[in-house]
Amino acid sequence: MEHYLDNAATTQVCPEAAQAALAAMTEVYGNPSSTHTKGREAKKLLEGSRAQVAAALGCAPEELVFTSCGSESDNWALLGGAEAMKRRGRHVLSSAVEHDAVRKSLDELEARGFEVTRLRPEKDGSVSAEAVAAALREDTILVSLMLVNNETSAVTDISAVSRALKAAGSAALLHTDAVQGFGKLAFTPKTLGADLVSISGHTIHAPKGIGALYIRGGLRLKPFILGGGQENGRRAGTEALPQIAAFGAAAELAKRGLAENAARMEALRAEAVERLRPAVPELVLIGGGAPHILSLSLPGWRSEVLMNFLEARGVYVSRSSACKKGARSHVLEAMGLPAAVIDGALRVGLSRYTTREDIAALCDGLIAAHATLAHR
Repeated sequence: MEHYLDNAATTQVCPEAAQAALAAMTEVYGNPSSTHTKGREAKKLLEGSRAQVAAALGCAPEELVFTSCGSESDNWALLGGAEAMKRRGRHVLSSAVEHDAVRKSLDELEARGFEVTRLRPEKDGSVSAEAVAAALREDTILVSLMLVNNETSAVTDISAVSRALKAAGSAALLHTDAVQGFGKLAFTPKTLGADLVSISGHTIHAPKGIGALYIRGGLRLKPFILGGGQENGRRAGTEALPQIAAFGAAAELAKRGLAENAARMEALRAEAVERLRPAVPELVLIGGGAPHILSLSLPGWRSEVLMNFLEARGVYVSRSSACKKGARSHVLEAMGLPAAVIDGALRVGLSRYTTREDIAALCDGLIAAHATLAHR
């Protein structure tokens, strides 16, 4: 039996999203830019799906632009945001624990002549508003901080960061990568005070290959992809309607069940910790905050060995972000954790489909690994 617990990397597509994608591929298959009947049908589905995702995020549909993924949204927000604000300054503020899509965008901004400050995280992996306020400068034009860390589940108080910017009279744009927070935490761009918000479909039971960027009304970014006039001239290319329709269906379900699912995942995470702590004395819990990610470590046991041991039992977890492809976690290094803790770290990702049986299988596997695998 399979026990899939890598939902921070990607989620199983829900039946509702799969059905929406199938209908778009086989029934509403016209090009939304075409003016004939099939094109108008497709346009109606496109805008209906946009309204569903916008409602789940809590913004106006016209503030939402579909992208191919969260990474594209991050790239566009940082590169486009910095470009839009460069006449006011060239200082960008972020952190050392961001997703690689943000980190590499920061590297690109530096190559273009911008100055980047990367803040160190707090002990739990979050970034404090006080640290942001202390690092602000008159020429700071963009602040980019992740809402929920994809490795540790640490939650950064973006609302407090927004208040700090306003208190300082800063004109900087505020971007947050909310890929791991969307559908798991209750927020809207307005409650966050964010100008730009990145989200993605594959973390909320929609297919891979679809994301979106919230762009506050009145804020103009240059198109990230040039070509036709799709997405109101903001992103060229024929829209990926099957993925968009699936994203809409999944987002609507995520919004409807948010509180219930979050409470359920939080209870399952607590159940795992309660069982593992007495059985595995070496256990180290890392970060914490969002309900769907449990980051833990067995110092002295290699995470790759633990993963293989669990996989042999049908339990699937990961060691860090899937985008790292096995490399050591920069997030855990930035948190200042000992090498033994980093090398023994595992990330457990829950979803609304996670069961108590899945958690029991995880705990059984880790307890057995602790008892049988060589300590290194």
